[in-house]
Amino acid sequence: MKSIVWFAEVGKDDIPLVGGKGANLGEMTRAGLPVPPGFIVTADAYYAFLDNTKLDKKIKDVLCNINPEDSKTLNALSKELETAILESPMPKNLSEQIKSSYDKLSSKEDVFVAVRSSATAEDLPDASFAGQQETFLNIKGGSNVVKAVQKAWASLFEPRAIYYRTINHFDHLKVGIAIPVQIMVESVASGVMFAADPVSGDTGKIVIDAGLGLGEAIVLGSIDPDHYVLSKEPLQIVSKEIKKQTWKIVRDPKGGDKHVTVKHDEQETQKITDEQILVLGGLAKKNEAHYGHPNDMEWAIDKDEKVFLVQSRPITTLKKESPATQNSATSVPTEQSPTGVAPTPQASGEVILKGAAASMGIASGPVKIIHKPTEIDQVLPGDVLVTEMTNPEYVPAMRRVAAIVTDTGGRTSHAAIVSRELGIPCVVGSGTATSTLKMGQMITVDGAKGLVYKGKVTIPTGVASSPGTQSNSPTPGSYEPTPIITGTKVYVNLGEPHLAEKVAAQPVDGVGLLRAEFIIAGMGEHPRAMMKDGRSKEFVDKLAEGMQTICQAFYPRPVVYRATDFKTNEYRDLKGGAEFEPQEANPMIGYRGAFRYVKEPDLFKLELEALKKVRAGDLTNLWLMIPFVRSIAEFIAVRQIVTDSGLKQDHDFKLWIMCEVPSTVILIDKFCDLGIDGVSIGSNDLTQLTLGCDRDNPALATEFDERDEAVELSLKHVITTCRKRNVTVSICGQAPSVYPEITELMVKSGATSVSVTPDMIVSTRKVIASVERRLLLNQMVS
Repeated sequence: MKSIVWFAEVGKDDIPLVGGKGANLGEMTRAGLPVPPGFIVTADAYYAFLDNTKLDKKIKDVLCNINPEDSKTLNALSKELETAILESPMPKNLSEQIKSSYDKLSSKEDVFVAVRSSATAEDLPDASFAGQQETFLNIKGGSNVVKAVQKAWASLFEPRAIYYRTINHFDHLKVGIAIPVQIMVESVASGVMFAADPVSGDTGKIVIDAGLGLGEAIVLGSIDPDHYVLSKEPLQIVSKEIKKQTWKIVRDPKGGDKHVTVKHDEQETQKITDEQILVLGGLAKKNEAHYGHPNDMEWAIDKDEKVFLVQSRPITTLKKESPATQNSATSVPTEQSPTGVAPTPQASGEVILKGAAASMGIASGPVKIIHKPTEIDQVLPGDVLVTEMTNPEYVPAMRRVAAIVTDTGGRTSHAAIVSRELGIPCVVGSGTATSTLKMGQMITVDGAKGLVYKGKVTIPTGVASSPGTQSNSPTPGSYEPTPIITGTKVYVNLGEPHLAEKVAAQPVDGVGLLRAEFIIAGMGEHPRAMMKDGRSKEFVDKLAEGMQTICQAFYPRPVVYRATDFKTNEYRDLKGGAEFEPQEANPMIGYRGAFRYVKEPDLFKLELEALKKVRAGDLTNLWLMIPFVRSIAEFIAVRQIVTDSGLKQDHDFKLWIMCEVPSTVILIDKFCDLGIDGVSIGSNDLTQLTLGCDRDNPALATEFDERDEAVELSLKHVITTCRKRNVTVSICGQAPSVYPEITELMVKSGATSVSVTPDMIVSTRKVIASVERRLLLNQMVS
């Protein structure tokens, strides 16, 4: 029995030993294609592990007569088997062989490797749906590789993998798993390449999707990649679509990977050069010539501009249609999908969304918006699945829908590939489908044009329709779609009431920072001047009106009102302000925030009256946040004023503080002792006070950086302390709107939410979803 083999020792005929992925890595290595070196822990080693631990009998008993459509039972049995595999000891001789092979691969010093999964029924001509098992990137050290191998074994029994085998009638114990361990390419650019157009089936074309950083963001559909099309004869570039990329995934020197901001001047540039596009095209042709058919490949380019192929598999969608069908605009397909959707007809009507054409065909049906795999049981036959992006766990729902529309992703994303395999229309990268479309709304999806039409449009004569087009389809609903769901909530920073309805329609969980300053500035007068003129009620009414507008738009989502935090120089600019505001040399650290409320409680009470007025109208989603808190005594005094006004902390009135001053960071545990309900980190002030940099001084602009180690340590300390004390913790400074690294830090540290500017809501969702998926992947089983 061979437990370990090197890539060069295996080829395409060794699938039972090393799985489809391992066999293709070996085959490409033998063919002289540029493949990063590696070895494979064979399927024989996996079976020996099951035999030694008696887990084979347990697997057979647990999965006997399982109903794959019973999601709750499926999830429970999956966790039971994954836990059993992870808790069973790996044979010592095998773990030593893995460590020895890793040392040989590493040569003089430990290298980063990718630990991939290669099921014996994966990447085969008759069994596709790659990605059912997990991959672990940037693993370093022999012991960590051993752990990753065992996690990869366990991933063979994730719910999506069990479901896939069951519906395809594969014996769970006859599907083995091999684990390729491959040197990681520290890619500056990466992507996916097809040696034939996967949408039209044109075998005379080569299609490349490209993005900056590691390729995971492209494969998962988290970013919209550049799209290049080449002709094979002669080999030349036919078309290019350049997409904006604001963030990327890169290797973390400390291990694993991280999300970072793409430099501003690189965000809208072509991701790879024309010369590199042609090099990739040449490799696609060489790959096809060797295999005898077009393949789907993953590629990477490192910092030295070396080009590598890191995976190859058949393009399974090419077998679904004959060439005549592919080129006909009206023909019924030779092999229809379960929904009976033709691949090439054209529809017409009112276009309400545009995206990338990902899978040909036309279908109509009611919109079903879901945001996470646990909601797939809500998807009914004939629905149009609308989601931000899909992953393999969505496959059970994807099998029964009429069409698919996603917010993100390109033509080579998971949603696109699986849709083509299922033969259902798909439009990806629409940008706003989950927020624009309404639950139950009737739409028509044209996968050939990348268009979504309002209502049920006319389908050309002779073209079969999906069940979603029949008269017994559900009646379109009138209620709004639920926000896109991530474990970490996404709030928005807002101060302009007239924007409330527009922003509230986006996939956002609430307002994490309602600024009073915009509303007061709109009045044009200093509050103290209005009080002096006997117009206190006018001030309260106008402030309450602005609050009410925002609370109504977001109800029942929470709205966190930050009490006024004008600095003296800002207050002086209001009408009558010069009479009441002192001249300060440094207003940024002057008479502001909580200290001002203690000194001028009568003015602060007017804000509280406005807040009470709004809440009295049943808008109990309005909460209060105290800014620029410097000391414990200061907060206690302010809280007493709040309590005396009749506002008491309970289940529907929360009292938060801003954490902007280093003293608050240091004393955060004591603030938790006082019973605060939430903390929102003001990263702008916290950064300038931690680094001693005036954020408004252009001479210090290069030194002001929220990603400084001192600031990041402060963020982590506040978050971990608050989470231990079960106190809500968020951030509302500019940092998460500018730097995905800060969003990643917040999520990894356990923050309950982040609050960003309105234009960053969707992109922040994408970053959070990507980070959370990596965290779940690394945890596997708790």
